[in-house]
Amino acid sequence: MSIMKKKSGIYTKGGDQGETSLIGGKRVPKFHPRIEAYGSVDELMAHTALLRDMVTDEIIKKELLKILSLEMSTASLLAADCLDCPVQLPELTEQDVVFLEERIDDMDAGLKPLKGFIIPGGNPVVSQAHVVRTVCRRTERSILRLAGKQEDIGLIIIFYNRLSDYFFVLSRKLAVISGIDQLPWKPGVA
Repeated sequence: MSIMKKKSGIYTKGGDQGETSLIGGKRVPKFHPRIEAYGSVDELMAHTALLRDMVTDEIIKKELLKILSLEMSTASLLAADCLDCPVQLPELTEQDVVFLEERIDDMDAGLKPLKGFIIPGGNPVVSQAHVVRTVCRRTERSILRLAGKQEDIGLIIIFYNRLSDYFFVLSRKLAVISGIDQLPWKPGVA
């Protein structure tokens, strides 16, 4: 007797020819700038989640969860190509940018002033914060390439510019929490 297995909804085979659907139904190549942009956000989310898993400070963990939700919101907005979308899209607001600025200001107020560049690292959680920062900068560049084709994503660009600053200051804060001194970069010194 053969038992019929139910097919998983994970694979649809719709992308087997190198195309995918945007929210709104439009089919585009998987290398379309919009796909690149929200794919970069997806990668950033994975790195942000890993950082959150490594952090022990509960306040920072809570902040990172909020940031993950905001990253997911921006991915949804970038994946939408419709004015009257069939689903309700999340919002990104100026208050979300203000949240990042306030957190940057709060963390930075407790840190020694920078006198030059620092070498990333010193502790795995600090290094991961730098990985997230650099992936965030790449994500921002990907979104900027899309912005050349579409004008309604200005707030998303501002959000990612501020988010990479947040991750830089967070790396410094995590170094303090971890009890390490970050090494200043001295050109020509090994």
